Amino acid sequence: MSRVRVLVGTRKGAFVMTADGKRERWDVSGPHFAGWEIYHVKGSPADPNRLYASQTSGWFGQIIQRSDDGGKTWYQPGLAPGESTKTPDGMPKGESNKFAYDTSPETGKPLTKHQWYDGTLRPWEFKRVWHLEPSLSDPDTVYAGAEDAAIFRTTDGGKSWRELAGLRGHGTGPQWQPGAGGMCLHTIIQDPSNPERIFTAISAAGAFRSDDAGKTWKPINRGLKSQFIPEPTAEVGHCVHRIALHRSRPGTLFMQKHWDVMRTDDGGDSWREISGNLPSDFGFVVDIHAHEPETVYVVPIKSDSEHFPPDGKLRVYRSRTGGNEWEALTQGLPQEHCYVNVLREAMAIDSLDPCGVYFGTTGGQVYGSANAGESWSPIARDLPAVLSVEVQTLQ
Repeated sequence: MSRVRVLVGTRKGAFVMTADGKRERWDVSGPHFAGWEIYHVKGSPADPNRLYASQTSGWFGQIIQRSDDGGKTWYQPGLAPGESTKTPDGMPKGESNKFAYDTSPETGKPLTKHQWYDGTLRPWEFKRVWHLEPSLSDPDTVYAGAEDAAIFRTTDGGKSWRELAGLRGHGTGPQWQPGAGGMCLHTIIQDPSNPERIFTAISAAGAFRSDDAGKTWKPINRGLKSQFIPEPTAEVGHCVHRIALHRSRPGTLFMQKHWDVMRTDDGGDSWREISGNLPSDFGFVVDIHAHEPETVYVVPIKSDSEHFPPDGKLRVYRSRTGGNEWEALTQGLPQEHCYVNVLREAMAIDSLDPCGVYFGTTGGQVYGSANAGESWSPIARDLPAVLSVEVQTLQ
């Protein structure tokens, strides 16, 4: 029987939750890296035992952790064999993974805010890695989205990282501005039908696409409208919260923007709004049913100043028509006095039939549905605030 592994990143550690295909009883392991912010944990599609985690601290810096046994044990791949994970005074090493920035592909000069010395590349200095996206085919290749708005790639399992400089080197870069959470590159999607095509989203710059494996990038924001951008055809500046793509239809993407739920059917060249009858078109997550590419899930949040569900009712909304017509999924979810938030990385869907849907809240609850959202039950309660939820379907 198939098994399911849910990977949860929180404000104070990571948790690994496993169940059989019935998804009724869950074993919970953790916290791994207790006390550290774990912004994202994700498994490799090419190797179910290979996991990567983004571990960060305002005191000790950014560390990438790796597991080769499904989360039982972890190590820092940037350290030399036998090298201590701590400094002589007992503090964690925050530079165990070297992120090297690159030169602009347009000017050949180093990109701004960071300097060269002795003719060598200097390790990148930034606040955190928001998103890790393992390659669809190679467990040693992973993309990382960082703050401030840079994308990196490793091809040696996390030992070293190089920037795909064409994105920050794009001519619109000086116009990018941080969103409320910082100028974070939080979404990386690989086109399963075209290994050269990559989608990214940045808050608050917009969505971008590369058709040459990350060498060059183009903004894909036509049709997006944002309140504080007076120019209706602005190329960048939109606060995109999340993008989702279904493997069977890689030209169709769904977007949850700062306001508005959007859809494209031409790979991002043009977008249209599909918010329809949602109680609020503000939110952070969006995801797609495993077997029905027109079935989409969002979690409406009241507003950008009041980050809790409308009317204090936690509701997942589902559209079976690709947008515009939405139904509330509430069975098993709190329907009064609920004031949690669901952050942009905090929803995932497994590939079983019926598919399972999972999401986490800032109140520390992780909810799961084994019937595509018809009913929900808590997998875990009272965790630290949930930052990310990912899922693996294991044979």
